[in-house]
Amino acid sequence: MYNAFFGFKESPFNLSPDPTFLYRSQVHEEALANLIYGVQSRKGFIVLTGEVGTGKTTLLECLRDFLESQFIEFAFIFNSRITADQFFEMIAYDLDLRCNRNSKTEVLFALNHLLIQQANENRTSVLIVDEAHNLEWEVLEEIRLLGNLENRRGKLLQIILSGQPELDRKLEAPNLRQLKQRIVLRCGLQPFREDETIAYINYRLERAGMKDQTVFPLEIMSEVHLRSQGIPRVINAIGDNLLLTVFATEQRAATLEMLDEVCRDMRLEWPGRRTRGERGRYSPESFDTPPSLYTRGD
Repeated sequence: MYNAFFGFKESPFNLSPDPTFLYRSQVHEEALANLIYGVQSRKGFIVLTGEVGTGKTTLLECLRDFLESQFIEFAFIFNSRITADQFFEMIAYDLDLRCNRNSKTEVLFALNHLLIQQANENRTSVLIVDEAHNLEWEVLEEIRLLGNLENRRGKLLQIILSGQPELDRKLEAPNLRQLKQRIVLRCGLQPFREDETIAYINYRLERAGMKDQTVFPLEIMSEVHLRSQGIPRVINAIGDNLLLTVFATEQRAATLEMLDEVCRDMRLEWPGRRTRGERGRYSPESFDTPPSLYTRGD
């Protein structure tokens, strides 16, 4: 809606995980490098964790682009609320295995044949599981057993588990200690620092076609960082709504009043949030009855 107004070639704050808009912060760059290294070195199990909205799926999309460019076979499981049978069926579909996809036994035989064939050609194969913190224990155990497929040169199947911090806690369970021991690489994504948030906003605006942007003054970007707590997805949501507000009022730069309105509409909360003129929750003015009438135990 506002792209023509600002001269954008595409929306700068799209919420979809678009690899072309990946801002390569030091943490994201290191995590992506570790994912690629783990695959190329046939390390076996790799875990990627991060809070909601920190960019895990975007990194996985970048990894998929790399795998496709290298003609590496991979399966991508994006819906982790599945049974063990559904898990094997999804692998069979993604890898286009020529077998009865409803039979776990046939899928395993076909998968093993594919992995050996790839290994004989000095190639590897990859299994990517997003939202892995939702996996049932039974499915995690099946994944562990897939990690046993190997030859003298390394693991035949590289397995990447991506999820929220709950995944790390789940892997600490005593019944998953065998899986935990097989994890060779761990990558963790953190929210942006303030300087990274500012660089992220400027990068996305420039990538969309606005070089040397002036629509978001420095103080507004700093405030966006505070209110988003450095979470890229929340930054995108604020940025998109803020651009829409600037466009609707036919202005050329965002203001603090606009940001306040956007944050109210989004029902955002952040540490230290205090609406202008808002009374403290337990301030004397917030009681209809004088505070002196309240005694201990009421």
